[in-house]
Parts: sequence; structure tokens; C-alpha cells
Amino acid sequence: MEIIKQPWPWYIAGPLIGLVIPALLILGNRAFGISSALRHICAACLPGTIPFFNYDWKKESWNLFFTAGIVIGGFIASYWLATSEAVSINPHTITSLKRQGVKDFSSLLPGDVFSFSQLFTLRGAVFMVLGGFLVGFGSRYAGGCTSGHAIMGISSLQWPSLVATCCFMIGGFTMTWLILPYLLQL
Repeated sequence: MEIIKQPWPWYIAGPLIGLVIPALLILGNRAFGISSALRHICAACLPGTIPFFNYDWKKESWNLFFTAGIVIGGFIASYWLATSEAVSINPHTITSLKRQGVKDFSSLLPGDVFSFSQLFTLRGAVFMVLGGFLVGFGSRYAGGCTSGHAIMGISSLQWPSLVATCCFMIGGFTMTWLILPYLLQL
């Protein structure tokens, strides 16, 4: 049980994640991706008047079970397998974030930026509401999320997925180095 509670090194976790792709393809001819699950949920719950949600979502119901497994796994990991140790963060990152006003490193996400009490502040609204909208819009505009493009698309040699992943990375670097310092001052 102790091995499950410890972070796994990249050379074990990475190949295990990578093996999901051939398993999905070989066992069921299925493509990996999470952002499409929201579309399937909306298609199942909303009336069929919106053309984007008017399709046979039941053929993709496996994706809903896969996504539910991710949510349940995250719940189990955070409530029953969590340790009392602080999240291990590079000391240089902590120093840099402290200079920018982030001081709460007690959980996976900094509590003074990502918490329910911060949701109703300008900084919280920008990070959680606007950020969430941009992630959702971007994944729809790119035709998939980062996991779908970077893990599934590149492994199946799809050129658009390579382009999308490069754009995700450039956007992430730009956000981290050029925009985030200003947003943390809000």
C-alpha cells in the first residue's frame, strides 16, 4: 500500500500513461481524450434542439465511464491515499512565488489563489472563472484537450495534434513567464 501513496518517477508513470493509448486502440478502437466527455454529458442531459449536441452519444458512453473512473480515482487518491506530508515543490519555485505574493503551499494548489474564499475576489475570478472559460474554449477550438492531442494525437502521428501541442506549450510558457506575474498582483 505504501508504494501507491508515494509519487512515482516519470520513467514509470509516463510509460504507464502511454500504454493506455495502445490498450484503448487494441481493445476497443477507442481514442483517448477527456474534453469530449463534457459534450457527451450535455448531449445526454440537454434536449436535442442544439445541433452540436444532437448525435448518438450512447456510442461514446465508454468515455463517460472512463472519465468517471478518473474522478473516482482522484477522490480515492486525495481522501484515502493522501499523506500528511507537504507537497514537494522546488525551492526556487517557492521563492519565486513568495516574491509574487503566493504564501500558502499547504495543498496541491496554492490556497491563497485557488480556494472557495478566493472565488469572489478579482484574482480568484480571473484564475478560476476566466481561466476555466479559456481552457474550455481553447479545447473546443483546438478540437480536443491537451491530453487528447499530446498523448493520443501525437502517438497516432497526427500533424494537427503536434501543432496543437506546440501551441499549448507556447501558451503555457507565455502564461507562466509573462502573464502570471501580473495576475498574481491582482
